[in-house]
Amino acid sequence: MEFLKRYVYPIVIGIGIIAALLVFSLNVPRNREANIIERSVLDALSPLLRPVSWAGGFVEDIWDSYIRLVDTRSENMRLREDIRSLNQRLLEGNETFLANQRLELLLDMKKSVKAPTISATVIGEDVTSWFRTLIINRGSSNGIREGMAVISADGVVGQTVKVAAATSRVLLLTDHASGISSTIQRSRARGVVKGKSEMLCTLEFATREEDVKVGDTVITSGIGGVFMKGLPIGEVTMVKRGEYGIFQSVSIRPAVNLPHLEEVLVVQRGGYE
Repeated sequence: MEFLKRYVYPIVIGIGIIAALLVFSLNVPRNREANIIERSVLDALSPLLRPVSWAGGFVEDIWDSYIRLVDTRSENMRLREDIRSLNQRLLEGNETFLANQRLELLLDMKKSVKAPTISATVIGEDVTSWFRTLIINRGSSNGIREGMAVISADGVVGQTVKVAAATSRVLLLTDHASGISSTIQRSRARGVVKGKSEMLCTLEFATREEDVKVGDTVITSGIGGVFMKGLPIGEVTMVKRGEYGIFQSVSIRPAVNLPHLEEVLVVQRGGYE
């Protein structure tokens, strides 16, 4: 503070002189040769103009860099949003494609069934150690009754057991309470497919003399009135003939991938009130 008070007038005078010289230099016409006085002033101001010019250029570079960074950030955000939107559209397109494939297969099965059918979507499941059922979005208001066969594009799913106005519960063929009269397609051996744990089935009442081999296809026999003849049930995965007893043990893997089932057909025939 003492320094400023003591040299305030010289400092003000110096700043005024420098400002006047700067104004003078900036107003020198560009289209004529400077005289000796103007050249002297410019030479005197050169040490001051260089830092000022460098500082101005430095600030300009920083500003340009900042503007570029802002523009780059905005462009990156826009590109990220475009990528997110394209990925979403790609996922939706893939899902639509897969759904169309499933529905085409279901339509082929619908055409092969010689009975009225109605398509339904799986909206729930109850797969526990005691019950193996699915819930579909069709019910009595759509003409469905209890005891109707439920199939998919790959084969037998089960049959309706509880029907409400807008939904129905389907007992899967892998449930312990399920029993479907069946035939070995190759040898025509007969038995009853019963549900077993772990999404498997067994062929019951097939005698030891019946010709059953691993890899055989099991189909519905048409006996019983619920399932039409010739619908795929599954494939034999194990055959065991003990030393005693009149029946053999046969394990079957269902033709339908029940845990991944999304659409089904309900055959609108038979059933009970």
